[in-house]
Amino acid sequence: MFESLGSRLQTVFDGLQRRGKLTEADVDKAMREVRLALLEADVNFKVVKSFVTRVRERAVGQEVMRSLTPGQQVVKIVHDELVTTLGEPGRLQLGLQSPAVIMLVGLQGAGKTTMAGKLALYLRKQGRRPLLVAADVYRPAAIDQLQTIGKQLDIPVYAEGTEANPADICANGVKEAVSSGATVVILDTAGRLNIDESMMDELKAIKARVEPIETLLVVDAMTGQESVRVAQDFDEAVDITGLIMTKVDGDARGGAAISMREVTGVPIKFLGTGEKMNAIEVFHPDRLASRILGMGDMMTLIERAQDEMDQEEVAKAGERLMAGDFNLEDFLNQMQQIKKMGPLGSLLEMMPGMGKMTKDLDMTQAEGELKRIEAIIQSMTPQERRKPKILKASRKRRIAAGSGTTVQDVNALLKQFKEMQRMMKQLRSGRGRGLANLLGGRLPF
Repeated sequence: MFESLGSRLQTVFDGLQRRGKLTEADVDKAMREVRLALLEADVNFKVVKSFVTRVRERAVGQEVMRSLTPGQQVVKIVHDELVTTLGEPGRLQLGLQSPAVIMLVGLQGAGKTTMAGKLALYLRKQGRRPLLVAADVYRPAAIDQLQTIGKQLDIPVYAEGTEANPADICANGVKEAVSSGATVVILDTAGRLNIDESMMDELKAIKARVEPIETLLVVDAMTGQESVRVAQDFDEAVDITGLIMTKVDGDARGGAAISMREVTGVPIKFLGTGEKMNAIEVFHPDRLASRILGMGDMMTLIERAQDEMDQEEVAKAGERLMAGDFNLEDFLNQMQQIKKMGPLGSLLEMMPGMGKMTKDLDMTQAEGELKRIEAIIQSMTPQERRKPKILKASRKRRIAAGSGTTVQDVNALLKQFKEMQRMMKQLRSGRGRGLANLLGGRLPF
């Protein structure tokens, strides 16, 4: 979502960092470019004006003008002010009551029902016992959709059909949670195509009956500044406690996320980062600011690796790698583990300095190459994966036919793998072990 904005800002700062000394005129020129980049990214114009003013005041101060690396100081200032604009991180405040009730609200099409499932899965990983309540009695198949999600995740869903009153459904759902031992209830309420009085009255009635501890507005990042206005209207009507932005993996310009906290005063608590049920991230302003400025986000990458990868298998593979006993079967397992973490492009963008590289690479081609490698290895027998040296011409022809590739493709993979083994032998005793220790042994590959 922030690719275009990030590219513009990084170009501006690359120019500043090439200068040994900055003048006030240099800063002013850079700020004009920053202002234009933010406006084109659909950031609220009042937020842009405030942001640029704060950055300029600090950038022409003594800390920058007397610095040996003034360009880097300006980047740090922009990062700090981005974090300030994005606001303090909002966290779920579920308190000590059980069950804690979370009410999801928003317009139709924002992704409330899917987000209800994602949030339930996230809370179950935190040790909670969630119950989903289907309170959208208007949208066709909304109840069926939530029940399908619940079945997929093995999370119970309370529903009464389309004839019942939504406030009654929610109140009865909370009673069901008490009797079944659920510790958190997630209400999937109805939305409309546009904000109207009847929807707000219904939400007020539900809120009065169940007294949710969190009222979270689900907004579609693709709607841009319109989502900021929607947040203001919902906050005025039902006093929302936080925001969840969905579809941030799309090609929206990103300005809504940057504007949201400063304009509405309501914290962003989660980001929906994809279609899968595990594609939900806790909102970290500092990490998002780092991604926008091309600094990567290693903490999110490590956390995603810890959540999605089999840690015992990763540890064993790491031991075999350091011992020089890493074979094609291990390589295949690690590829499949990494695929669980998300698209290759998004993973590379989280690594410091790799963001620019992804712009030069054809990620579709790279993903295709990984699939081809996976097909080749899967066409081998277990013995061939463990001992690639036994692969002679006839075996290679069989593997190529089975994977839909050529013998040349098989030879290329074997050559690359042999080169990787050689490099690992060189790294084992020195730099590689130091890097693993630096990251606490938490490398995801």
